Amino acid sequence: MASFGFMVIRGLFALAGEVAPRLTGRVAFGLFSRTPPPGRLSRREREALARSAGLMEEARRHRLRLPGGCVVAHDFAPEGGSRRAPAALVLHGWGSRAAHMATVIDELRRAGFRVIALDLPGHGESAGRSLNMASAVRAVQMADQWFGPFAAIVGHSFGGAVAANAIVGSIAGVPPVGAGRLVLVSAPSSMPALFSDFGAFLDLGARAQMALAERVRELTGRPLEEFVVADQLAAHRVPALVVHAPDDKEVPAREAESLVRGGADARLHWAPGLGHRRILADPGVARAIAEFLTEPGGAAPAGAGDQLLCFGS
Repeated sequence: MASFGFMVIRGLFALAGEVAPRLTGRVAFGLFSRTPPPGRLSRREREALARSAGLMEEARRHRLRLPGGCVVAHDFAPEGGSRRAPAALVLHGWGSRAAHMATVIDELRRAGFRVIALDLPGHGESAGRSLNMASAVRAVQMADQWFGPFAAIVGHSFGGAVAANAIVGSIAGVPPVGAGRLVLVSAPSSMPALFSDFGAFLDLGARAQMALAERVRELTGRPLEEFVVADQLAAHRVPALVVHAPDDKEVPAREAESLVRGGADARLHWAPGLGHRRILADPGVARAIAEFLTEPGGAAPAGAGDQLLCFGS
């Protein structure tokens, strides 16, 4: 049963949407973009961070300056320490951080990749308390400037959608990020569907919902309906691996199925029983990702990861 406080807030949004729909839509977008308080961790999250602490301490940290504040990039040398290793970018999901990708990071460095793992704006060690597709893609583009070109980008949940949008260049004024391959783990496809569900959650009227979508256009330079990852991949044909659990309760399995339909150069790897977050800690999933990225033609040419221009922490 919904709490009394939530029902009051929902009622206020419904009323405000009738009186001032444009302002209500903008306020709703701000709420949608608000990231969780950095110090509010569940017991499971604290345990996961403790398990990954040793690996994270091995990383060199770089602070990349963006208009909204510094974004932290965790830089992991490949096993053996080769300076000519191909680079892979790893992106976490909403309410997460690079440390939660530790199993994937470790497997990739063992497979010979230099791994750059970002804390997206408003997450982990990065500055801010908000995140949206435009700010996330700008952070990825900045990482590409300093550490690219990337042989591959691996993204979990919202980070997967960010990876795809960075590669296809969906944000006006932000150059596309080159990557040889893409891995989407538990990733959503339809951003319009997410906004529709959020609007229904707040009981936004039609005009306020339109204002919410208009805010997306203001920030990205493109209409909300263009942010469908399945359509983006079908148009750009980047080789992709889609990893998803059929029992994922946060991002339905149908989203994964849509990603491999419509002509996209993508294959689907089911991971039964691993849900939305446990999937990240599964060694079998990490191996499947590494194997996909190291198939013939999957790695960047030797020397692609040589660019070391960066801000040292």
